[in-house]
Amino acid sequence: MPLALYIARRVAVLVPTLFFVSVLIFSLQKLLPGDAALALAGEEHDPVAVAAIRAKYHLDRPAPVQYAIWMGKVLRGDLGESLRNRIPVTELLAAKLPVTVELAIGSMLIALAIGIPAGVISAARRGTVIDATANLVALSGLSVPHFWLGIMLILLFAVRLGWLPASGYVPPWEDLRRNLTTILLPSIVLGTGVAGVMMRHTRGAMLETLGADYVRTARAKSVPERLVVLKHAFRNALIPVITLGAIEFGRLLSGAVLTEQIFAIPGFGKMLVDGVFNRDYAVVQGVVLVSAGLYVLLNLMADVLYFLANPRLRGS
Repeated sequence: MPLALYIARRVAVLVPTLFFVSVLIFSLQKLLPGDAALALAGEEHDPVAVAAIRAKYHLDRPAPVQYAIWMGKVLRGDLGESLRNRIPVTELLAAKLPVTVELAIGSMLIALAIGIPAGVISAARRGTVIDATANLVALSGLSVPHFWLGIMLILLFAVRLGWLPASGYVPPWEDLRRNLTTILLPSIVLGTGVAGVMMRHTRGAMLETLGADYVRTARAKSVPERLVVLKHAFRNALIPVITLGAIEFGRLLSGAVLTEQIFAIPGFGKMLVDGVFNRDYAVVQGVVLVSAGLYVLLNLMADVLYFLANPRLRGS
């Protein structure tokens, strides 16, 4: 199958998915408690001011009409204006996206550095103490709540040892060293959880490939075990791991709400929480829609990588 045809088929599936997501985002937004018009009008709730706000932001129109107006603007690249500070949502997202991307990249680097080697070693030493230890560490990373781990890391490295800042964020173009110190702890918190998932999937894929006929043939030819594991088994086991990595990276880009709140990281997660508390409909809709779009796009990239790495799909 040609790559272009494969991508076209995947896009044909993703477009209705994004439409459904947009309807879901708009519908769930309406379930938020409170009234945005009353909140913006102030404590006196002047009826004239409330009516003007409803008319300006189309809050007095039926829900289907509101959705059609909103989606029409979205298709033109206009995500609306923040109800709180009157700043276009696209500008707010452009300011927060680099922070979330940096946090996601840092978390993925930690996850890959821990998860893949641990999965390979665990599979190669199946049934040994090393295997049991690696599984225990992976399950711990999956089970420990992020908010608890974040608080413990702050107490240890920021409060007691004083090595790293407890919270805050400094852009890399202002001070690279401080930027790395502020992003390290939240990256560890998110990266350990993803590392557990990567380790379990890498181990499973490695065990499957180590039991394949071509691996047994290589061992029968007296190929060194190191080459059997790294050259024959590991290369083929990477196919599902690549797909998983792209999906997990998309999840990280969607915003880690608790982690960003704990460390006061001004990314998508914190922006989403602030938008919900402020009843800022445009901000919440913009954050969730962009996050969903990034997640879907990364899933498409994962499918393309899987297609390129799997010869059986190219031949079908």
